[in-house]
Amino acid sequence: MSEATLAPPIESVSSKTAPDNPYGIVGLIPGIALLAAVGYAGKFIEQSIARYGKAHHLVLPNIEYVLWAIVIGVIIANTITLPRIFRAGVATYEFWLKAGIILLGARFILGDILHLSGISFVLIFIELVLALTFMTYLGRGFNLPPKLITLLAVGSSVCGVSAIIATQGAIEADEEDSSVAIAAILALGAISLVFFPLVGHTLHMSDHAYGLWTGLAVDNTAEATAAGALYSDAAGKFAVLAKTCRNACIGFIVLGYAIYWARKGQAAVIENKGAFLWKKFPKFVLGFLFISLVATIGTLDPKLYPSLAGLIKYGFTRPQIAALGNLSRWAFLLTFAGVGLQTNFKALLKQGVKPFLVGAIGEIAIAVITLVLVLGADHYYHL
Repeated sequence: MSEATLAPPIESVSSKTAPDNPYGIVGLIPGIALLAAVGYAGKFIEQSIARYGKAHHLVLPNIEYVLWAIVIGVIIANTITLPRIFRAGVATYEFWLKAGIILLGARFILGDILHLSGISFVLIFIELVLALTFMTYLGRGFNLPPKLITLLAVGSSVCGVSAIIATQGAIEADEEDSSVAIAAILALGAISLVFFPLVGHTLHMSDHAYGLWTGLAVDNTAEATAAGALYSDAAGKFAVLAKTCRNACIGFIVLGYAIYWARKGQAAVIENKGAFLWKKFPKFVLGFLFISLVATIGTLDPKLYPSLAGLIKYGFTRPQIAALGNLSRWAFLLTFAGVGLQTNFKALLKQGVKPFLVGAIGEIAIAVITLVLVLGADHYYHL
């Protein structure tokens, strides 16, 4: 799911439109080049540390390029004012996130997706119900505005900023409420990049268990992808898979709240529910499944599946499938750089204390509860 975040300096935390770009595609080039430079700088630092340790026979911590790219981006975003010429291109990190997830489908044959297991899907459903319920009652306890509570609940249960923006339009919430909810979700997402890998390593979690937990508990797709990748490549794959399942529920959740507020006379009535669901459904999920299907067909043996021999003949070969999977890494390189460049802590701190407090309490509670559920499922069902 794409994540609309903060472009420094920020006039409004919530923005339904892209940064001004009067030069069209050409105007995107400087910002994309900056994303590539920051992402590659992160990769260069990772490789340089590894080479230095090997040359001097030292055991140095293996800090992935993911974290370096984000850190470099955050430093730039919070120490200088990013010139306007870069902003439109930097905002394309949302596109690279979607492209990376679609291409990541090449590294999942359909059997891998099924390997997520039934218990994992049950946990995803529990997380959705738990987060929506807990955040709603917590927000009421702190006397937050009702529509702000809705935005925080949807953002923490489904897919972060994208869910907030989709819900804002559907329930006709104020821009200020949307801005506050987005700021809270963004700040907590940034913190998760530090604490989730530490918890995973401390508890010696398996790649599957950690990836599932990250996909359940981290809201923004970009941060969930990064937190998973910081643990291991395999954990990153499971994090993306679990998070994608959550993302696929956005249309149904937003539709439910839209109907609720419409019945209260505080939002427009939805005439065509099917069209509404299709509009809100994240289309990149279909791209992910399609690429995964193509990858699955390409791995089949025509002799064992004569009825599919024609499709297999024209499917991707294993080297081609591997190449597609590697392309996802390059797309994520730009994505993680964008996460850092779009995070402005000064703007986040201007949004008020209460929503952050509700968000923090809620996110910690959800993270702890889902962690216990995942550890229990891993113990009894061997994820």
